[in-house]
Amino acid sequence: MFIGHYAPAFIAATHRKAPPLAVLMIGTQLIDFGFFSFALLGIEHFRLVPGATASNWLDLYDMPYTHSLLGSCVWAAGFAAIVWLFTRRPAAAALAAMAVVSHWLVDLLVHRPDLTLAGSPPLLGIGLWNVPMIEKPLELAIAFGGLAFYAASARPKRLPLAVLALVLGLCQTIDWFGPRSTEVTASQPITALAAYSVIALLAVWVQSTRAKRAS
Repeated sequence: MFIGHYAPAFIAATHRKAPPLAVLMIGTQLIDFGFFSFALLGIEHFRLVPGATASNWLDLYDMPYTHSLLGSCVWAAGFAAIVWLFTRRPAAAALAAMAVVSHWLVDLLVHRPDLTLAGSPPLLGIGLWNVPMIEKPLELAIAFGGLAFYAASARPKRLPLAVLALVLGLCQTIDWFGPRSTEVTASQPITALAAYSVIALLAVWVQSTRAKRAS
């Protein structure tokens, strides 16, 4: 799951007490921000194995600090604390925390069993990545359905919304159909981190043109 992770952010952003859209979108990908940063530092690890799943070659064999449920909750608590420090709004902090934890829950749907509760077995994952005829339409539906819900509620200007939608679609297309390699290099985490950052910056633009917040 890639752009599907943003659906909870789009929905939560319509709440009148929510933090900005970009904050929520960063929250939904914070676990992967952490994972790919840790991969660059050699703290967590992945392999690229042909046929690891039908949708991608990711063998996520070592990620206890980011993709365990306990780890996700720790990241969520830290992110919520930062949001509370800047906003002094408990509701905004709570929504930010839920956005972070939503990443693990969405991953549970698509990952093969490689997620954990606290960094050790049992390994969890329903494995929809191995059923692309279900996973791909589901990802597009929840991502763009969430974006449409946000657009109807917050009514941002059309240009930034269209650019965000285009970039989301392009990133997902590259993720699904782009060239693949079995060699793990620094370029892969860097590319992922850059994509998440560009999407967050576009969310700032979209948020800045909204007409109103939904109640």
